[in-house]
Amino acid sequence: MESVSRFRSLLLAARPKTLPAAVAPVVIGCALSWRLTTQFSFLLAAATLLSTLAIQIATNYFNDAVDARKGADTSARLGPTRATAAGLVSPRTMLAAGTIAALIAILFSLPIVAARGWPIIGIGLVSLFFTYGYTGGPAPLAYRGLGECFVILFFGLIAVGGTVFVQTGQWLPLAWLAGTQSGLLSTALIAINNLRDIDEDSRSNKRTLAVRFGPANARLMIAAWCLLPALLGFLWTRQPNLSHLCWLPLPSALLGLLITILVARTPPSRAYNRFLALAALHLVLWATLFTTACLHS
Repeated sequence: MESVSRFRSLLLAARPKTLPAAVAPVVIGCALSWRLTTQFSFLLAAATLLSTLAIQIATNYFNDAVDARKGADTSARLGPTRATAAGLVSPRTMLAAGTIAALIAILFSLPIVAARGWPIIGIGLVSLFFTYGYTGGPAPLAYRGLGECFVILFFGLIAVGGTVFVQTGQWLPLAWLAGTQSGLLSTALIAINNLRDIDEDSRSNKRTLAVRFGPANARLMIAAWCLLPALLGFLWTRQPNLSHLCWLPLPSALLGLLITILVARTPPSRAYNRFLALAALHLVLWATLFTTACLHS
């Protein structure tokens, strides 16, 4: 019974609702690779997806343990229950789970390394470093207001551009455009999370952008993360035979506008958990429409 309870707690700590941020850029990168070069490897796609998911879960586990230790997560938090802070899992167990997830990520990445070599090793080493360094270590990014930059870079540019490289062996400039769009939408998730937790983060000296610049500016940034991807999408119309990569995903911007309005009208509270779910849905919807556009002949 205890082992079942621990498993459920670890499943909770994996934060399943955040995992679309890991899945979406891989799917987008694979679809874009096929659209631009007609190249696609199921083995490499599966290895990329599984290793990326494992890295994301490892990051969430380390984050759960470290934030509880630093007091950034408490039993009184407005967001979903954090397993370590709630006493459901010990910090030692959570750190061990994060280490195991990181090792699993390395295992899944072996076919990618075999296919593409040293660039993947470099990306992998940096990614593994920040699974813990995002909230832990001597210079944690999340505590210095660099969380949003990290998400745009690793869940956007590197995730999409790297997936295209894995599939094609090429660094294609158009992958950076799709990566920026994906990364901005993923950043909306962390920005909403940080605005909700602004008081708790301020007390624990977690200097997120919301803490640094205040709620009004945080709301403006959330609007940017939600709406800029649609504006950047118009750049696809300048590419021969790719204008539908702008038009088909464009309706998803209505959901981004709704999120922007809801955040603007609502003070930080538990209601933001619903907005967070909407932001995840926005990312999934945009990624689905973009992928569909890529596969459209």
